Amino acid sequence: MHESLLFARTLCGHYSNRDQAQADPSKFAHINIFFLPLPWEVFQGPGFYSEQSYDHDPWRPYRQGVHRLREGEAGVHVVENFGLSNPERVAGAPQHRSLLNEIKSDRLQPRCGCSMHFKGDAQQGYQGSVEPGKGCFVPRDGKPTYLVSEVFVDQTSWSSRDRGFDPDTDQLVWGSEHGLLTFERLAFLADHLQDDWLVGLRD
Repeated sequence: MHESLLFARTLCGHYSNRDQAQADPSKFAHINIFFLPLPWEVFQGPGFYSEQSYDHDPWRPYRQGVHRLREGEAGVHVVENFGLSNPERVAGAPQHRSLLNEIKSDRLQPRCGCSMHFKGDAQQGYQGSVEPGKGCFVPRDGKPTYLVSEVFVDQTSWSSRDRGFDPDTDQLVWGSEHGLLTFERLAFLADHLQDDWLVGLRD
């Protein structure tokens, strides 16, 4: 099986930090993360839709994204990031997959400098971080910050942390004060994918 397909099958899933939230509810909200494979037609190649929501409010996700998968150098899996011009139209797609048909490539907004680079393998897991260059800007309180994002995903879990830094001083401006968010995998969502889904994979 192609390495990119093994990565996609590992990445796509439903993850929950229920145990972390129940153990320390004053510090961690109960969150669900979904990564779904997109129909090949969206990018004429492999891609994903992601959604994060609080468990008590699944129909109003606080983060949605569309991602294109490509091969990088030295075995790196590059996950490019795009914003949705009409995110409300696809909210809830993990429960109603037909909503993914609302995603059109010409309505996506590229997030330059914000690709995630993953290294690893399906057995040991994949470590991801934002592409080098401090070029992924996220506004906070009217000022730009650059994003530092860390992700680890394997067959059973997901852990992540997002932080924003001042581009002039490199000082931390925002981010988790309590460490990594840790999630348990509740489901695999891409076991049906085969190598033909990768047609069009490009450097």
